[in-house]
Amino acid sequence: MTEDRPDRPQRPEPAGAVAALFSRGRLTAIPRRAARREQLLAHLTETLFEPGRSYTEQEVNEALRTVHDDCSALRRYLVEDGRLERPRDGSSYRRTA
Repeated sequence: MTEDRPDRPQRPEPAGAVAALFSRGRLTAIPRRAARREQLLAHLTETLFEPGRSYTEQEVNEALRTVHDDCSALRRYLVEDGRLERPRDGSSYRRTA
């Protein structure tokens, strides 16, 4: 169960293998194993980003900070994994289909 904190929006609890990566609604560590990281990235994409909506880098960072402080690493993994796309100028991010 997530704890009630006014500075962090409520998120659905992760299920299955991904749940073991979280404690009190926060990601304890970014997995090193690619398969485990892909599961995490799928969960983050589905719970933090709406399909069809554009996000600024600041909005992406704010969303990712709700689960882990290293938002730049998570953002990079999401882009590299093809779950978020951005133009070359980095002006916006969008969840991929």
